[in-house]
Amino acid sequence: MQVHRDINSLPLFKNPVITIGTFDGVHTGHIKIIEQLKREASEIDGETIIITFDPHPRIILDPASKINLLNTPDEKIELLRKQKIDHLIVVNFTILFSEQSPYDYIKDFLVDKIHPHTLIIGYDHHFGKDRKGNYQLLEKYAAHFNYHVKEIPEHILNEVTISSTKIRNALLTHQNETANKYLGYHYFFEGKVVEGNKIGRTLGYPTANLEIADPLKLVPGNGVYVVQVAVQNKQGPTSIGENLNSSALIHNGMMSIGVRPTLDKNDRTIEVNIFDFDKDIYDQTIRVYVINYLREEKKFSGLPELQDEIAKDKINALKLLSEL
Repeated sequence: MQVHRDINSLPLFKNPVITIGTFDGVHTGHIKIIEQLKREASEIDGETIIITFDPHPRIILDPASKINLLNTPDEKIELLRKQKIDHLIVVNFTILFSEQSPYDYIKDFLVDKIHPHTLIIGYDHHFGKDRKGNYQLLEKYAAHFNYHVKEIPEHILNEVTISSTKIRNALLTHQNETANKYLGYHYFFEGKVVEGNKIGRTLGYPTANLEIADPLKLVPGNGVYVVQVAVQNKQGPTSIGENLNSSALIHNGMMSIGVRPTLDKNDRTIEVNIFDFDKDIYDQTIRVYVINYLREEKKFSGLPELQDEIAKDKINALKLLSEL
């Protein structure tokens, strides 16, 4: 998959079949759209193209809204690459771009820059200034600009909307099996390992304290989780993402997200205990796959009681991991 970020220097595509969307999560609903895209392209020996936006349009159009994204831009690219799309066009979404008239969006952006053979669009797709462009307008100009428009079935569009909402809600309310079912993969996030207070080490369960780089990335609700962790097999700073390769080792572990009430702390932390692991990974970026939820965050009478509970957590985590 070729990734294009400059819409003013795009190559000439062969019979481009295009769909447009944010594709946050690249979940099972999105995959059905991608499958339709591939079918249409194969029938005309064309190339598949997805157009997406960075930053997310809501960040620009409604900056006061609080948005949690399932994927960072790099994660989205990684997941789409696995779908074997030919081209991904990442449009820098700005106020200026959003203020194009619907006609200019069609002519100046879609037609002049990409020359679509076929557009696969939902009935509820809107574009251009004040979101006045729609499916009907694309149909109106199809003959004039020599492209075809095909509709994404309503039930698939509804599935995309429902899936996105259900995934976010499920991740925030500890329904990880539901989230992973709709995603089609285990939800994951990345963080840099930073210095902590080393309380876990004194209890016999050293933790990697994570700092999430992207403030828009959705972090699951507070609690204790069973996880798998990808760590590059080398020292020093590194990014996982698309660089995740054969040198990255997958380890079992458990994770605590919360305010550590037993220690009377108020700051929210993400702490990962990687089983049977003793390497120095400070300043390194690791990836955490959230497998399932273990229990809620609790306040214990003291560190000995907390230590006993962590021991039980590890037993339960290993049991769940053995069932994967």
